[in-house]
Amino acid sequence: MSKQQPAFYTRLRLVRTERNLSRQQLAEAVGVHYQTIGYIERGDYTPSLELALRLARYFDLPVEALFSLDPFARLDADALAGRQARQGRV
Repeated sequence: MSKQQPAFYTRLRLVRTERNLSRQQLAEAVGVHYQTIGYIERGDYTPSLELALRLARYFDLPVEALFSLDPFARLDADALAGRQARQGRV
């Protein structure tokens, strides 16, 4: 049996780990079980609109920065360097 394409794509894990948050910490902040965060990050669970909006609000990002119906473009070294510079890491 071949694996189907996911119903959605997510950058939740990337954003969560960039901000040094555990699944447990994020789950508590948005009011879900920590396993739900893991399921979303793996693409095994599609969050409700309400949960997607709560996650976006928590990270102060548009929902489109976390979730998409199309694959996200790969982040190259320049994009990552620009992000680190904006965050004062360079």
